[in-house]
Amino acid sequence: MTNFVTLDDFDHRLLARVRRNNLEPARVTAEAVGLSESAVLRRLRRLRAEGVIAADVAVIDPARVEPRIVLHVQVEMNTQDRKVMDAFQRAMKASPEVQGAWDVTGETDYLLTVAVRSMQDYEAFGIRELIPEKGVRGFKSMIVIREVVGFDPARVTLER
Repeated sequence: MTNFVTLDDFDHRLLARVRRNNLEPARVTAEAVGLSESAVLRRLRRLRAEGVIAADVAVIDPARVEPRIVLHVQVEMNTQDRKVMDAFQRAMKASPEVQGAWDVTGETDYLLTVAVRSMQDYEAFGIRELIPEKGVRGFKSMIVIREVVGFDPARVTLER
């Protein structure tokens, strides 16, 4: 179970800024949120220690690195047995093609985002991972034509 952390107005303002640019100098952040530089650094250390800030990462534009095909895949399992579901989740975490995976409600059990270099690579992924022996009843694939709204950690606002 997740332990929720109580955030005050300053914490919310800090999070809004680091979501957009976590490399912004502390003095600039301090001016923007109305705290001292040391208070900003102390709060950011606390937010990291408490797991509110889970990672400091760079968001890479994959289209600039290599050509790829992105697919959203709806997976229906043939059982709700916990061991089978856990094994499938471990397999998805270990699969380099899987960029995201969600356990969802409805007719679909999992929603995957998969990125591959070619349809042959996707076929190999399907043959390796989306098979009855791994508990999969069936799956539907949707090929992304173009991204309309991309992942943007600054897009979602934290409500108070």
